[in-house]
Amino acid sequence: MAALRGISQAGNISPARMNFFRGFASRLFVKGISFSTTEDTLVEAFSKFGQVIEAKVIMDKVRNRTKGFGYVTFAKEDEAQKALMEMNGKLLDGRVLFVDNVRPSRNFNSGVPIAGGPPVPAADS
Repeated sequence: MAALRGISQAGNISPARMNFFRGFASRLFVKGISFSTTEDTLVEAFSKFGQVIEAKVIMDKVRNRTKGFGYVTFAKEDEAQKALMEMNGKLLDGRVLFVDNVRPSRNFNSGVPIAGGPPVPAADS
């Protein structure tokens, strides 16, 4: 952690990149988002609990509307936890929000090779 403090004090790193080093503790998963909810609406609703670095509403490219979920990233972990406790089950744009911590994605590439067909015989030299 001391190394990260040195990096952040040097001013060579953006707050978003610093958040990456911290992990997922300050990033929240928000589902139940209305089709009319925008990223600005999310920032406005969640900024009551602390500094929001990023709010992302996931869009369906074909229908050009939200998929009903998004992510909110806070500057500090305690702000994210406060927002999680306060906003879970609250109404936003007429829909009930369900807020949870972001879980790391599953790593399906665990180093075990996937079968690609029968083995190819080695050429005799």
